[in-house]
Amino acid sequence: MYWTLELASYLSDAPWPATKEELIDYAIRTGAPMEVVENLQEIEDEGDMYESIDEIWPDYPSEEDYLWNEDEY
Repeated sequence: MYWTLELASYLSDAPWPATKEELIDYAIRTGAPMEVVENLQEIEDEGDMYESIDEIWPDYPSEEDYLWNEDEY
């Protein structure tokens, strides 16, 4: 399983919180690339609800990862 920013962006508007099956259904309905569906299928699932993409891909960059000062703009 591998994630990139481009692949993860297909889940940015997903209906969080969601189960693995709901995320797979969402990815298929929205026309996400097969890599997204395959990555979701590889998740070891115990029926958990996922609150955000961070729980699926812990390395997903957050706003804190970008080094800019919003007050300057």
